[in-house]
Amino acid sequence: MNKLRRFRKKGKLEHAEHRRITNETVAEHRERVLAGGRRFKYPVQYARHRLVINAVVISVVALVALLVILWWQLYPSQNTSTFFYRITRVLPLPVAVIEGEQVQYGNYLVGFRSQEHYLQNKEGINLYSDEFKHQLEYIKRKALDDAIADAFAQKLAREAGISVSDAQIDRAIERQRESRDGVTSQETYDAIVLDHFNWTPAEAREVTGARLLRQEVAYQIDKVAIKQKNQIVAMLKSEKDFGVIAKAIKSEGGAKVFAGATPLVPENNQDGGLAAEAARLSVGKISQPFRSTTGDGYYIVKLLEKDDNNRVSYAYLKVPLTEFDARLKAARDGGRIDEYINVPQIATTLTK
Repeated sequence: MNKLRRFRKKGKLEHAEHRRITNETVAEHRERVLAGGRRFKYPVQYARHRLVINAVVISVVALVALLVILWWQLYPSQNTSTFFYRITRVLPLPVAVIEGEQVQYGNYLVGFRSQEHYLQNKEGINLYSDEFKHQLEYIKRKALDDAIADAFAQKLAREAGISVSDAQIDRAIERQRESRDGVTSQETYDAIVLDHFNWTPAEAREVTGARLLRQEVAYQIDKVAIKQKNQIVAMLKSEKDFGVIAKAIKSEGGAKVFAGATPLVPENNQDGGLAAEAARLSVGKISQPFRSTTGDGYYIVKLLEKDDNNRVSYAYLKVPLTEFDARLKAARDGGRIDEYINVPQIATTLTK
């Protein structure tokens, strides 16, 4: 009974309150109702706001931590594992800079990892032992110098409008497939390259293209070599002795023409295409100047002998390329190369 009385009393009070709502009190009543709802709305809004802020903070901290780890592994630690190599192939991270041109970390690792793979898997050398520490530093230095030289060649090529076509790369790969036993198939060549140097076909093609571009730049910027080559052509009209011609051509800036001769070698001898060029001649005939396939200079050959076993003996004149190496050395001596990893300087050739 008491409960019933309280219920009726409460109902009468609520009914009385509803009856007291007027035009003057409706705004107050509305605010009272809305205030009751805000108790449920605002806490959710505040919680969602804090959640967004926390998520952003955690994401930023995680990103910074990943960047720090990446920087530490690549630069102070010089981690050359496959995982970090793949990262450098995706992200354009520099390993050095030469005259404002970035040297990509991935290009350095392509060269280093190929030599590392060959020495460890084919020669059985533990490069990370104390015994071979010097050899590890050597291939690091060589790979870094090659990457710097390639980047410098790209800079000069862009400035001079020099490029290498896909057809040139295809021909270069075809020459690499040639051996004394014939021409290997593309599939066999790809398998050999992967086994020996740990390069995929795409990586091998990229490396070949970079080397060709460096050679093309070296040929086109070397005015001294072009001059010496033209002098030889003029002298050959009256003088056929290669030794006499080599002595007569004046050396300029370290560029010295020299002569030599070979014993009988196979026509497909791996000598930059010299034997193949000589094989096209008759005995005693002299070729026109041509570029070697190794890109080390201009050559002129004279066939001395040819036997029935497809072997040739030839004399040759070589006009070396020196301008690119000289510019690269000047950049290093002038402090225009900044390296971002610590690799000891070793007596290696920058461009070979």
